[in-house]
Amino acid sequence: MIEEVTDRDFARQVEQASMPVLVEFWQPGCGHCGALLAQLEQLQVEVGAAVKIVKMNVQENFQIPAELEISSLPALALFDGGAFVRFIGGIGKKDEIRKQLSASVNMKP
Repeated sequence: MIEEVTDRDFARQVEQASMPVLVEFWQPGCGHCGALLAQLEQLQVEVGAAVKIVKMNVQENFQIPAELEISSLPALALFDGGAFVRFIGGIGKKDEIRKQLSASVNMKP
């Protein structure tokens, strides 16, 4: 199960993580967000030792989505070493997300 992260614990959960972190920004009622979450849960099983995957509800958290200028959902943001690296495309396709992660952080494709 993908862990929920909030504005309050974002620094501890994401910026201070010892591994790269992929954050899904989502909101309830968003069908594409739910579909992506299902793909991310499968991906977490495959890459769990190399990348931490978390989700943030933008209806309950405003600070981090505003800082990243999140304008459409779902959105995937990759952080490494405590810093934002890039947005990940290929929304909804586990293999495409994995390929982009492999190209951005040190993990096997």
